[in-house]
Amino acid sequence: MPDKTKRTNQCQLQRKYLCKPQILPQFLKKGMSVSDLVDVFSHSGAFNGGRLAEACKLYCHMLSKDVTVGVTLSGAMTPTGMGGTLISLMEKGFVDFIISTGANLYHDLHFALNLPIHQGDFRVDDTELYHAGIERIYDIFITDELLLKTDKFIQDVTKGISNTEPISTADFHYLLGKAVLSETSSPQLSFVAQAAKYNVPVFVSSPGDSSIGMNLSYLKLQGNNLVIDTDIDVIQSTAIVFNSTLNGVVSIGGGSPKNFYMQTQPTLAQILDINKGGHDYFIQITTDAPQWGGLSGATPSEAISWGKMRIEEIKNHVVVYCDATIATPILASYALSKAKARKKKHLYRQLPQYVNELKKHMKK
Repeated sequence: MPDKTKRTNQCQLQRKYLCKPQILPQFLKKGMSVSDLVDVFSHSGAFNGGRLAEACKLYCHMLSKDVTVGVTLSGAMTPTGMGGTLISLMEKGFVDFIISTGANLYHDLHFALNLPIHQGDFRVDDTELYHAGIERIYDIFITDELLLKTDKFIQDVTKGISNTEPISTADFHYLLGKAVLSETSSPQLSFVAQAAKYNVPVFVSSPGDSSIGMNLSYLKLQGNNLVIDTDIDVIQSTAIVFNSTLNGVVSIGGGSPKNFYMQTQPTLAQILDINKGGHDYFIQITTDAPQWGGLSGATPSEAISWGKMRIEEIKNHVVVYCDATIATPILASYALSKAKARKKKHLYRQLPQYVNELKKHMKK
């Protein structure tokens, strides 16, 4: 290749790849806000500081559009206090529906019931904790008494539900949240209660895999006839995506809740023959790497191959490799300081209508 042609090609490639701002030393100042810090990362950020800044900007962009925003929540994040972050976002209309592990909902109830969760230490003798009646979630301590009182509350609420037809997890958690609002002293501390207040559907992708599921199974042994039908969950979550102009998610962690959200697009295209082309926006905060083959680490680029993400929206997704207890509060704080409050969608009220619309368009 002639030197002139080689040089031309090199210049073209440099223009392609050297189009972002120059990285400069990041000077920090006294009194800087969270949004100030994110803006510093945005202008001169690299590695996961840069990815977190991208996620913050993308979330605000999503909130400026008619995007139905889902949040998926894995593990046990509510014992860390993250439920308060979700409440702050719901109050501003920044979260339209939630898919969670059952553990997050169960532990969320402790706060409304004024059952204390304590800071602990991971460098302890767990045998001593066992004898003391203390359970450990890494560096968080809870007690047997706390668990038993929460169990009783769930059982009492469930016994009062008179539904004779099967219901979804979103239906059950709405009824549970309404009970928290009316029957506890601190419902403002529970994201389950506030989700019911704002009609934000809360799905649990694996309802048997938590203490809530354990309590429901206990009641079933006693003759309680309440039936949670997870097929209805698939229908309702898919109906939300189908009836939305644009769809996006903030996935905190990964696991089953992440997959339950992502599968809504293949449910439409592969099963119902309604191809919407994939989700429009995707933000994930995770510590899982993709090379192990697990869903928690699977990248949005991989999701394109399944039709879960739009091909043309490759710039509208970002993965932040960071502890969720660090990155999520920063993401939320940035959005709360930068984005305008949105009109709440009250999706739980819309579910019957949404399901009917889905039925009209599905293949026969």
